[in-house]
Amino acid sequence: PAKLLEPASEHQLTNRAVVHHLYQYHYSRKYLNDEFSGKVFDRYLEILDNTRSYFTQSDIQEFEKLRFKLDDAIKTNDLDPAFVIYNRYQTRAIERLDFAIDIVKGGVKQFNFKKDESLELDREKAPWAKNAKELDQLWRKRLKNTVLNLKLAGKEDDKIQELLEKRYGSQLNRIKQINAEDAFQTYMNAITYTFDPHTQYMSPRNSENFNINMSLSLQGIGAVLRSENENTIVERLVTGGPADKAGELKPSDKIVGVAQGDKDIVDVIGWRLDEVVDLIRGPKDSTVRLDIVSGSGQTETHKTISIVRDEVKLEDRAAQSEVIEIKRPEKS
Repeated sequence: PAKLLEPASEHQLTNRAVVHHLYQYHYSRKYLNDEFSGKVFDRYLEILDNTRSYFTQSDIQEFEKLRFKLDDAIKTNDLDPAFVIYNRYQTRAIERLDFAIDIVKGGVKQFNFKKDESLELDREKAPWAKNAKELDQLWRKRLKNTVLNLKLAGKEDDKIQELLEKRYGSQLNRIKQINAEDAFQTYMNAITYTFDPHTQYMSPRNSENFNINMSLSLQGIGAVLRSENENTIVERLVTGGPADKAGELKPSDKIVGVAQGDKDIVDVIGWRLDEVVDLIRGPKDSTVRLDIVSGSGQTETHKTISIVRDEVKLEDRAAQSEVIEIKRPEKS
């Protein structure tokens, strides 16, 4: 089970600042009353479980006592109600993914495709599941439908099982890595959405990434990374960036450790991708050392490389335009 998340003191201060700015500067005038509380409550549950796949009726009944109390909690910067709901969501998500993985491990042949069954695909307006057994049936049918689609696409049974074990294992790993900042951001966005759908709260990390994308520059090594299972993989290198110029880091390399200058290497296997990125980014002219695994299987090689950070221009993300002149034939 995941560790229970708790709001940090800075989250209370941020809650106060966000609400103050919304009331001072937002064009939409709202009142912190029961109506507002109910809308935040419904939006929060929608963000967390819009397909009605995790919570049961008993969960929702338990949460209902909070429906008209969120306005008072917002006024007093009390984030406990929001975290109670979020912690339950994380627990239920882990239970569902564990259940899916257990079924997949039983193999593809367990599914009877001659049995007459139906699956509701659009569950946004569906009633909440009565209990865990009803959710079991929903997830079993979803898995059966996924297996059927993969078989129709020509996949072999053993490959389907391998693919689904990796898929749900990866989702489970991401759910377990959720932190308090994720929970707080989700709740704040339920509040800002209640003012209007185009107002959004960004965590400090997301705000930094937004500014990088807008300015098309950052200080780092110039590598685009992705997460795969518990590994951080180099997707590609930014042309002309520090990593590209150094010539030692290649696409498909695994980054298993990161060190600042001559400090000890920190093992990053199993880390969230954004946390690995934070370690690799840094001020211009500083040095980062990467513990790299290249290749796979018997051809796998291990090495440590050093890269001096520099300003990286993200020109490939810039908006581009082109005017094309077309000569039309003269009308007769």
